[in-house]
Amino acid sequence: MGFYDYKAVKMNGQEVSMEEYKGKVVLIVNTASKCGFTPQLKGLQELYDKYHEQGLEILGFPCNQFANQDPGDNSEISEFCSLNYGVTFTMFEKIDVNGDNAHPLYKFLKEEKHGLMKAIKWNFEKFLIDKEGNVVERFGSTKTPEKIEDDIKKLL
Repeated sequence: MGFYDYKAVKMNGQEVSMEEYKGKVVLIVNTASKCGFTPQLKGLQELYDKYHEQGLEILGFPCNQFANQDPGDNSEISEFCSLNYGVTFTMFEKIDVNGDNAHPLYKFLKEEKHGLMKAIKWNFEKFLIDKEGNVVERFGSTKTPEKIEDDIKKLL
């Protein structure tokens, strides 16, 4: 299976096939509302505003697996992201990214790009996918959106 074979459910309950993102550069990130890295939502939104017209999509997947840093329900998370960071990129329902209940898309992403360990280490890890659906890069939590802008521009 490839990237375009997976599906996920948006915050509004609508199931979306990743096939909808064919021909786009996609940045996938596991988010959290109460994390030291949460301000990265601002940088992600800035990237989205700057490059969406050129074909960038950002997909946010809230996760509560790291120190209980996203305990709210989907509507609380959606409201938080919108009110505090003006998020307009696509946010999906809260998922697990590690363990037996990890979302199938995240199982795929971790299989495609991993270092010494496959597991997601913390909130705000990022996967960059090219226009053909190839997972081309994985960035750790400390790599800010601003620091990956050049990687995105190369793929656009």
